[in-house]
Amino acid sequence: HVACCCGNFFSSLFSKYSKNEGKRREVLSAAAAAGVSVAFGAPIGGVLFSLEEVSYYFPLKTLWRSFFAALVAAFTLRSINPFGNSRLVLFYVEYHTPWYMAELFPFILLGVFGGLWGTLFIRCNIAWCRRRKTTRLGKYPVLEVIVVTAITAIIAYPNPYTRRSTSELISELFNDCGALESSQLCDYINDPNMTRPVDDIPDRPAGVGVYTAMWQLALALVFKIVITIFTFGMKIPSGLFIPSMAVGAMAGRMVGIGVEQLAYHHHDWIVFRNWCRPGADCVTPGLYAMVGAAACLGGVTRMTVSLVVIMFELTGGLEYIVPLMAAAVTSKWVADAFGKEGIYEAHIHLNGYPFLDVKDEFTHRTLATDVMRPRRGEPPLSVLTQDSMTVEDVETLIKETDYNGFPVVVSRDSARLIGFAQRRELILAIKNARQRQEGIVSNSILYFTEEPPELPANSPHPLKLRRVLNLSPFTVTDHTPMETVVDIFRKLGLRQCLVTRSGRLLGIITKKDVLRHMAQMANQDPESIMFN
Repeated sequence: HVACCCGNFFSSLFSKYSKNEGKRREVLSAAAAAGVSVAFGAPIGGVLFSLEEVSYYFPLKTLWRSFFAALVAAFTLRSINPFGNSRLVLFYVEYHTPWYMAELFPFILLGVFGGLWGTLFIRCNIAWCRRRKTTRLGKYPVLEVIVVTAITAIIAYPNPYTRRSTSELISELFNDCGALESSQLCDYINDPNMTRPVDDIPDRPAGVGVYTAMWQLALALVFKIVITIFTFGMKIPSGLFIPSMAVGAMAGRMVGIGVEQLAYHHHDWIVFRNWCRPGADCVTPGLYAMVGAAACLGGVTRMTVSLVVIMFELTGGLEYIVPLMAAAVTSKWVADAFGKEGIYEAHIHLNGYPFLDVKDEFTHRTLATDVMRPRRGEPPLSVLTQDSMTVEDVETLIKETDYNGFPVVVSRDSARLIGFAQRRELILAIKNARQRQEGIVSNSILYFTEEPPELPANSPHPLKLRRVLNLSPFTVTDHTPMETVVDIFRKLGLRQCLVTRSGRLLGIITKKDVLRHMAQMANQDPESIMFN
C-alpha cells in the first residue's frame, strides 16, 4: 500500500505518466511488486502477487519492469540489512528431514482448515464492517481503536503466545527443535543414551512443556481467530497477511505435534511403517506450521501461485513447494465452494467501488447504444462548447452536477466531438486564472481552440483552456458490441467512454453504467448496486 502511494506520487511528477492512466497503472503494478518484495523479502513473489491480485492488465513489458523494481527494492533491503542476519527473509527455516508422501493427507487437511477459516473470516468481517458503516459505531473510529486495543491487551497478556509480537510467534512456530532450543514447544523427554549429531535429533515423546504449550496455543488460536475479525477494517493498518499466517501456523504446529507423537507411539502402523523407523527423525512440526500458514492466507486472499512463491521465499524452504501447493490449492477450492470472493473483492463491493472483475465473463449480445446515457426521456448530456461558454456558465455547470468530466463539442447544434475535460482540472485552471491572470471575470469567454474567437471590442479578456483538454478521449460507435466495451474498460482501466456516430457525440458510458448493465444481464436489479 505504501509502495503504491509512492508510485502514485512519483507518477504525478512526470507528465508522461500523470496524463496517461494506462502508464500510471503500469507504475502502480511495479510499485505493488516492489512493496511485497520489501515487506517479505520475496521479489519473485511480489511480481506474481502484482500479476495475480493487483493488476487489471499485465502486459509483458510491465512484467519485466515490475521484476526490475522488485529487484532494486530487494537490493536496497539487503544493503540496509534490517533483520541483522544478512538475509532478506523474515522467517528463515532450515529443516533437516524431507517430507514423505503419507504426510500429504494432514497437509490437505490443513488446506481444508484454511479454506473454512477464510470463509468464516470473510463473512464475519464483512458483517462487522457493514454494521460499522450502517450504525453509530462508525462515527467514533478513534474510540473503537482504543476499545479494541484495550480488550486485546487485557486478554492477550496472560498467554505467552499472544503476548509477544506476531512475527516472533510465527518465527518460533516455524522453527525446528534443535538441541539448544529453550522454547516450551521443544520440551521433549530426551533419551539419556542419545549420541546423535546435534542437527539430527530423533522424534521423542512430548514432555509437560509441550502439552502446556498445546493448550496455550489452542487458546491463542481461538483468540486470534476472533480478534482478527474485528481488527481488519479498523481505521489503523492492523494487517491481514501476518495475522492470517499466525492463525494457520498455530493450527499447523498443533497438527504437526499430533502427527509426530502418533508416529512415535505407533511407528508399527502401516502408515508409518515404511518411512518412520524407531529412533529416526520423521516428522517436522515446523513444516506443518508453514503449510498451515500458507493454507489460511490462501483461504482469506484466494491467492495460489504468488502465495506459494511468497511462502518459500519468506522461509527459504524451496524443498517444500509441493506441500505448500497442495495446501494452497485445497484451501482455495474449499473457500470457493462457499463463495468466489476473496477478502479484497468483498471489501471492494462493501465500500461501493466500481470494480470490473477480470474473472467475470460477459457473453451477452447487447450494443453500446443499449447502455449509454442519456436514455430516451432523460435530460440531454451535459457538455461544454469549444468557444461560446462563459466562465460563469462552466462554474454553474460544475456546481449543479457531480460528473467526473465533460465532453467538449464544437457547438450544441453540430455536437461534433472535440475532446474531454476533467472536472478537477477545469476547477483548478479557472481558480488559477482568476488569481493570476488580469481581466478574467465571470463573463469572460472560455475557449478550447488554438486561436481565440472573434469578440466585440469591449468584451472582457477570454480564457484559453486548451491545455486541460484531452484531445483523444476513448470513443466507440453506438453499434460497438458491449462485450468489446467491457474488455476495453477492463484492460485500459477506463472510467468513462464516449459514444459517437460519424464524429457526432451521442452519449457516454461510465464504468458504473457497465456494472449496472452486467447486473441487469445477470437478472439482478441494476439499482440495487450501490456506489460511493
